[in-house]
Amino acid sequence: MGNKPERNNLIERRHYLVGDETEPEQNWKKLTLAQRFAALSLTKYGYELRFTRFTSSGSTAVLMLKNGTPATISEDGDINTTPDIHIR
Repeated sequence: MGNKPERNNLIERRHYLVGDETEPEQNWKKLTLAQRFAALSLTKYGYELRFTRFTSSGSTAVLMLKNGTPATISEDGDINTTPDIHIR
């Protein structure tokens, strides 16, 4: 018993790491092949992969520079270095 309300597992967005894989390794595995190639080109300029968003229209990889400047990569590998997104 406790004061914690039970959460519906279908709406829970947190994912826990399994085994010895680190979070960055998990993030890279979620990318499509086209996104991986595009992300590798951005890492040469200092971008780091932060997370991937999955929606009904596909997946979007989000990378950031150390100063907080975001970039996105579509499922097809299209890079947008001036996306209209807000990251909290």
